[in-house]
Amino acid sequence: MSTFSIIVLLLVGFGLFVGFKCIVIVPQMQAYVIERLGKYNRINTAGLQILIPFIERTAYKHTLKEQIIDVPEQVCITRDNIPVTVDGVVYMQVLDAQKASYGISDYLFASIQLAQTTMRSEIGQLELDKTFQEREKINNAIVAAIDRASASWGIKVNRYEIKNITPPESIRNSMEMQMRAEREKRAAIATSEGQKQAQIYVAEGNKQQVVLNSEGEKQKRINEAEGRAAEILKVAEATAQGITRIAEAINTQGGINAVNLRIAEQYIGEFGRLAKTNNTMIVPTDLSNIA
Repeated sequence: MSTFSIIVLLLVGFGLFVGFKCIVIVPQMQAYVIERLGKYNRINTAGLQILIPFIERTAYKHTLKEQIIDVPEQVCITRDNIPVTVDGVVYMQVLDAQKASYGISDYLFASIQLAQTTMRSEIGQLELDKTFQEREKINNAIVAAIDRASASWGIKVNRYEIKNITPPESIRNSMEMQMRAEREKRAAIATSEGQKQAQIYVAEGNKQQVVLNSEGEKQKRINEAEGRAAEILKVAEATAQGITRIAEAINTQGGINAVNLRIAEQYIGEFGRLAKTNNTMIVPTDLSNIA
């Protein structure tokens, strides 16, 4: 191969190399920070971008997606001097690629360190029992602290979540005993409340039974009284009707004679019964005169 061919191949290779250096394809949701002669020039977003070879270069590459950063566990001292192991997760997103590149050397490491220091500060203000109840408050405090510090970093902390709060083994055993005692207490209270409610229901049932029995007895007596009253009224009405008919019969022709005959029959009958039951009997002097 001649020298000229070698020079041509070198020029072609160099041209291809320069061409590859000039053309940059930026993926979706990423931002490339471009420097020109070592100085910030622009931000290249998604798509095909052209660089000036040997003058411009891609200095930093940032993802614009929300990033999940694991905060390593650390030991924090509570207000009542109990060590607990705490870890968490930070959710953040790059909003300004320029600030994220030049505002701080490593915003991920800085965010983790700030989250840990804020966590220690917040846990130190709470007692052990409160640390489990105030998770939301601690999360908000960490987010606010990182947001204040990251204003010049070009990032936004969306949220922070505590994963685990682990007290020492001895404290866990004490808490377990306390929870067991609390459960037994609640069970005893529930049992006594159930027995009390049952006794109340039984008493209410007995009371209602007595009331219903008395109401039934009262209604029974009322019904019997009403029945007797109706019976007396019917007898009186029948007697009145009988007397009325007797009076009407007496006023008819021959009625007086019939009455006298009936009285005479009863008179004689009564004398006959007296003779059977008594040894002594008073006899009228004039038996024929009933009057």
